[in-house]
Amino acid sequence: MNLSYMLKERAAQGKPVRIGQIGAGKFGTMHLAQARLTTGMHLVGLADLYPDRARKRMIEVGWPAEQTQAKSLGDALKTGASHITEDAMSLIACPDIDVIVEATGDPATGIKLCLAAIEHGKHVVMVNVEADSVAGPLLAQKARAAGVVYSLAWGDQPALVCEHVDWARACGFEVVAAGKGTRYHPTYHQSNPDTVWDILSKYLKIEDRSHINPKMFNSFVDGTKSGIEMTAICNATGLVPQTDGLAFPPASRFELAEVCKPKSDGGTLEKKGVTEVVSSVTREEADVPHHLAMGTYVVITSESAYTRECFKEYNMLPDSSGKYASLYRPTHMIGLELGLSIASAALRKEPTGTPICFNSDVVATAKRDLKKGEMLDGEGGFCVWGKQTPADMSLKEGYLPLGLAHNVALKRDIKLGERLKWEDVAYDATDNAVKVRREMEAVFGRRNVGQR
Repeated sequence: MNLSYMLKERAAQGKPVRIGQIGAGKFGTMHLAQARLTTGMHLVGLADLYPDRARKRMIEVGWPAEQTQAKSLGDALKTGASHITEDAMSLIACPDIDVIVEATGDPATGIKLCLAAIEHGKHVVMVNVEADSVAGPLLAQKARAAGVVYSLAWGDQPALVCEHVDWARACGFEVVAAGKGTRYHPTYHQSNPDTVWDILSKYLKIEDRSHINPKMFNSFVDGTKSGIEMTAICNATGLVPQTDGLAFPPASRFELAEVCKPKSDGGTLEKKGVTEVVSSVTREEADVPHHLAMGTYVVITSESAYTRECFKEYNMLPDSSGKYASLYRPTHMIGLELGLSIASAALRKEPTGTPICFNSDVVATAKRDLKKGEMLDGEGGFCVWGKQTPADMSLKEGYLPLGLAHNVALKRDIKLGERLKWEDVAYDATDNAVKVRREMEAVFGRRNVGQR
């Protein structure tokens, strides 16, 4: 790794990497805390729907007030301060900005802004994994054609898992499974913004809930975020979903190779080369000791008997047979680590994970019996959760992407657990996000390029 030296060099030349960030939510605010401290980077502009709140958050995470007061992007470029605005397009259109960080979290907004950034020759760091799960393969293809980088966000789990997979393959190992840990129980799929605190309060002590968006938090609890993130990993690595999606088997960090191996060898997976999320909670709702709730992992194997002996010798957390081994990272630091993606895109012209295929999808799945005429409320809401589904199956069955299951009315009754289809909702075919998604389906069809 030499990104820090490259950044230092840019600083010495008076040519820092110039950043335009869109969104100052939790992830974005965490990045703001570090952007100020990173040699060779200049946050030229920050766009947010609530500029005064964004400025307040910058100051709360350590920015001197005067550094948040640039009156324009031109002023920011001259003084080294930052300009805060509601106008995201002004950042995208600014010829002096190198990298756009898309951190809004809204799929339709993310798709729109990403396409505009690509058109303006900007590298894009897509924090908005919700948008990536809807149309990432097409967005990445368009970025490559334009000669710019479309990158997953380092610090978020998908990019970290992509690095695990790349490490394994570059070392000649076969990837058996890759994924992350989370807190999961089958009943959580019915969680909604009103009941989410019943679950969260069991393990999180949050005194002040005023800054917490229960809908956003609920998307982590109800299984949706896991489906979204594993979809991003599949499409960026060539791994594939299991036929019925994620099973969330309970496992400690020391049991990964035992649990996340094929059923034919005593594990829980239907086959090799898949994603899986392990739970920190048993089906009896007891905590798993030494769990991986905030971490990431990869399980590997090798056809070499000598290599498999080395798994044991070097304590690679092998399974009981010695055939499989694992590597894990115990935690992730979200926006605090985002600088790696920004620097890699700007200085190396390399993404920290990017879609290369359309192997996985996230499908809107009913949390309860739904009635004709009900208006769907999207990710983390009261109506649907996102189930990871093989892309071929999703296209064949005409399933509705979770990212587009928002503000659309149902055309028929839906049963609990049923995956929704395009034909089940009154969607707007002229909507930009719908058109982009349909374009992706047409471009990628039922192709599955498999592992590269």
